[in-house]
Amino acid sequence: MQNSEEFKNQTLFRFGFVKKIFENSFYDQLYSNYPKLENFDDGSDMSKNQLKLDWGENSNQKETQNIHMPGSDAVVSGSDSRFSKEWNEFKQYAETEEFVQGWRDFSGIPVNRLRVFRFLAYRKGGFQLPHIHNVGPSTLVLMFYFSKNWNEGEAGGTYMASELDESKIIFEPYDLDNSMALFHDGPNSVHGTRLITKNSERRALQITLEGWSKENGWTGS
Repeated sequence: MQNSEEFKNQTLFRFGFVKKIFENSFYDQLYSNYPKLENFDDGSDMSKNQLKLDWGENSNQKETQNIHMPGSDAVVSGSDSRFSKEWNEFKQYAETEEFVQGWRDFSGIPVNRLRVFRFLAYRKGGFQLPHIHNVGPSTLVLMFYFSKNWNEGEAGGTYMASELDESKIIFEPYDLDNSMALFHDGPNSVHGTRLITKNSERRALQITLEGWSKENGWTGS
């Protein structure tokens, strides 16, 4: 896949950006049927002001799934009737070995299973301070964007930085219409989102792929 070698050869930590990630007609359906922000939960805390919506219709379904999937925040498998046919198709594909292997080959990171499938959105005033997760050696975070009319220099995309300081940004995407930022979630993977000052919705989907085994569970647990 295009940009794979650039991703693998980053020195501080591995990150990348891909435009036109979806075929246009399928993207248009995902864009048109992106969940209404009124249905999102408040995911804010001292470090961020954001909205989130997780896959899975009820807590009982999540509890049942987690009996078989070590790691309490594993995504619920299967469909979710709250979302459109196209979103369910994409979620189903994200669970396949073809999808996971494709990103494993692209990144060189030994991921083997979908862990997170989560809608993340910001309105005016939204932000996330620079931070590092560093939850394990085999975690790949993909941020898919579904926002039109973002201009060069405007906040909203997930930036990458060399230090825990917003003045140290080394990359920030501005084309948030059918694009994706991704990074290896390692010990130096500083990322965040600058304060959004425009009266717009930044719509995104986070997919996290990670190493998992029946014996040990998630590598990032």
